[in-house]
Amino acid sequence: MDLIKIGKFIAECRKEKKLTQEELAEKLYITDRAVSKWERGLSLPDADKMLDLCSILGINANELLNGERIDMKDYNKKTEELLVEMTKQEEAQNKKIFANMWILVIVTFIAYITIISIAAAAWGEGPKFGTVMVISTAIFVLIAFYAFKIEVYTGYYECTKCHHKFIPSYFIAMLMPHIGTTRIMKCPECGKIVWAKKTMTK
Repeated sequence: MDLIKIGKFIAECRKEKKLTQEELAEKLYITDRAVSKWERGLSLPDADKMLDLCSILGINANELLNGERIDMKDYNKKTEELLVEMTKQEEAQNKKIFANMWILVIVTFIAYITIISIAAAAWGEGPKFGTVMVISTAIFVLIAFYAFKIEVYTGYYECTKCHHKFIPSYFIAMLMPHIGTTRIMKCPECGKIVWAKKTMTK
């Protein structure tokens, strides 16, 4: 999606309706700064405001996200193009989040080993070392659980039997045997116990 194009389109439609940024903001119960950000291509309207915005401007969501009015004969084609673009963006965003998750885990693990090694060298076995060990282990475990939460809720797990894509609950995913990010889980669609593979898009 081209945020600059969408922003210009919002501004054009607003002016066609003879609304100022402040008046549009009032109708949406937001600040005029938010409207200004949309029109400058710095952000998209939140999902809960998008339909209200479309209603006020006399456009549909497809036109909003394409940044132009769509002729009915091109409607299906534009919808398909938009869906493909949104899928690509979702995949790219999820891959970025996933990469950051692994960086967080690796950096935390290296820091954990380093702190333990330094503490052992400095104090040997004793109360100070024990305190450092407990605190650093607690921090590492908390970060590991947070990283696992990112894994579960970023993207989807795909059933290898029926190819249904789903997001399991955190606790179910945590309890299931796994190899990397592939986990044994019950598919909510076909009901079979399968090795569910991690995938980045629906």
